[in-house]
Amino acid sequence: QVQLVESGGGSVQAGGSLRLSCAASGYTYPYYCMGWFRQAPGKEREGVASIYNGDGRIKYADSVKGRFTISQDNAKKTVYLQMDSLKLEDTGMYSCAAAPMPGFNCQALNANLFNFWGQGTQVTVSS
Repeated sequence: QVQLVESGGGSVQAGGSLRLSCAASGYTYPYYCMGWFRQAPGKEREGVASIYNGDGRIKYADSVKGRFTISQDNAKKTVYLQMDSLKLEDTGMYSCAAAPMPGFNCQALNANLFNFWGQGTQVTVSS
């Protein structure tokens, strides 16, 4: 059974940093995409970043480019999201997701393509 467990959320002032982690267990697919999504109250879920384990291809949402960095440790089946220069609008529930898919689909940051999800971790940015 595949499980994704996020950690690292919390409260931070605007301009600060947080690092999220997502550890996958029970995952046996050789090639897969892992992504981070977020949802703020009253808003639709938004794709934040994705990374493909096959070749390390990365995709960022325009809203986080230059501020967030996604990385992975394939041996640990863990993906990280380093979030710097956090803004008030980055507040939300952050969830990691995984699915076996071709690399070009991983670039789409489409939540509908992911079939495994973590419980989520709250990120709150205050002024």
